[in-house]
Amino acid sequence: MKKIIIYTTTYCPWCQAAKEFLKSQGYEYEERNVETNEEWANEMVEKSGQYGVPVIDIEGKIIVGFSPDEISSALS
Repeated sequence: MKKIIIYTTTYCPWCQAAKEFLKSQGYEYEERNVETNEEWANEMVEKSGQYGVPVIDIEGKIIVGFSPDEISSALS
């Protein structure tokens, strides 16, 4: 199974949607809340160049925002 990291914040509806989508597809992921960990926030910006969430890292493929099609493509 591919390693999935999702960078989130507590009250982000798109983060919640992305997590629900991954769960519904049977994928496990590591959640990194960038509100609670500055190192994770810096890591997210380094990988994506973005300050907005969600940022999803699937084996080095970076997806900014919630896009079911992009997520599915990266997981296939």
